[in-house]
Amino acid sequence: MTTSTTTPPPARAWLTLVPFAAAVAVVAVVGGLAAGGSSATYRALDLPSFAPPSWLFGPVWTVLYVLIAVAGWLAWRAGVGPAGMVAWGVQLLLNLAWTPLFFAADRYGWALVDILVLVVAILATVVVFARASRTAAWLLAPYLAWVAFAAALNAAIVALN
Repeated sequence: MTTSTTTPPPARAWLTLVPFAAAVAVVAVVGGLAAGGSSATYRALDLPSFAPPSWLFGPVWTVLYVLIAVAGWLAWRAGVGPAGMVAWGVQLLLNLAWTPLFFAADRYGWALVDILVLVVAILATVVVFARASRTAAWLLAPYLAWVAFAAALNAAIVALN
């Protein structure tokens, strides 16, 4: 049986997910390190009435990071091209910057600027991904929704603190 040169065999196809998972894992680890003691910081802030409990962030981000990695991988496999991969990388870098800005540096205003740009970057990634893979684009929808919510939370924290 002959295999196509453009589509890797199924076993190798799954291996191509590794770099996407690794990139997202780096963001998660850096965020985790920067958020050391974040529960105490979060509780010490004046929070809006819609602020979720601090324990919710870990489980939500775990699911979102898996979706981000799989979406990037699916878009890449679907041939999204350099523009899609740049968009995916940019939103990941903006995501990486937020936690150190907010928790490690206590720069809530700068974190707000970062997260607002992140919302735009995720939206751009969704648009670019949709051209190659609707599934990849839809996998980013919960991420976009959560980050938009987090932006509103960040804005309220800036206003209250």
